[in-house]
Amino acid sequence: MEFKDYYASLGVAKTATDADIKRAYRKLARKYHPDLNPGDKAAEAKFKEINEANEVLGDPEKRRKYDELGANWRQYEQAERQGGGAAAGGWSPFAGGGPGGATYRTMTPEEMHEMFGDGDPFSDFFHTFFGGAGPGAGYTSGGAPRSQRGQDLESPVDLTLEEAFAGTTRRVMMTRDGKERTMDVRIPAGVKDGARVRAAGEGTAGRGGGKAGDLYLTVRVLPNDRFERRGQDLYVKVSVPVTTAVLGGEAAVPTLAGGVLRLKVPELTRAGRVFRLRGHGMPAVGKPDEKGDLYATVEIQIPAQLTPAAREHYEALRKLDETP
Repeated sequence: MEFKDYYASLGVAKTATDADIKRAYRKLARKYHPDLNPGDKAAEAKFKEINEANEVLGDPEKRRKYDELGANWRQYEQAERQGGGAAAGGWSPFAGGGPGGATYRTMTPEEMHEMFGDGDPFSDFFHTFFGGAGPGAGYTSGGAPRSQRGQDLESPVDLTLEEAFAGTTRRVMMTRDGKERTMDVRIPAGVKDGARVRAAGEGTAGRGGGKAGDLYLTVRVLPNDRFERRGQDLYVKVSVPVTTAVLGGEAAVPTLAGGVLRLKVPELTRAGRVFRLRGHGMPAVGKPDEKGDLYATVEIQIPAQLTPAAREHYEALRKLDETP
């Protein structure tokens, strides 16, 4: 029986925190989920592997037992075959008894069956040392199904910066409990790149009266040709004619909301100068009145061509610059 390195399966160190393990599992689950890799047997096998690893490392008690087991797993296996939770001489890697019995599962056997058919989703190593997946797992002593929460589902979604600014609705097509369905999910204004928008109760159905899981949309905000986002602040470049930069005047500053602001440009404004327009940045999620700022960076606009009259005036200016 092959020893399973669950830390390697999730790509984390043995010193990883619970948050590190959860983050690694979610990232890999999104990558190898069968819904995103239809017909890919390698992805299916990897998905089983990372779910098994998360079953153990995501549970503090199971992780403790796994860490204590170490290189002694064969000795413990032999002890189990002899009919006891401890080997001769009283050795046992687990304080408080062996690993049998049903416990909380990230993904139930029934859910794995729906996804992978009759194939056993867990390795012999998992069955031997952590139990819970054999006959009777997931059921009470009276044979009734245990109450278990449904599985969370995740799906990526791309937004334009304008959609992230104003908020939007995305229609999501998904397979839930073997049935295809369509639903609309509201994405709030101000959502950031990498944010996870939760649709409560839209994951797989619970078992034995348990709650349904949730659906999470993982947001990717696409780059914008004109505006750059930094937190709640926005940055935009504004072209200012040479004459306005020298003599002063006004410049038009576009906003992400589609409007235009009038910026007062003082005389002798240099290229690269940044002006701050308060309250015209991105809104905070759930707080539409709390917005960041808009920063306008001046770019000096050189004329595309010169009329004879304009050339005459520029020549006169050059003579003035050359005068000691």
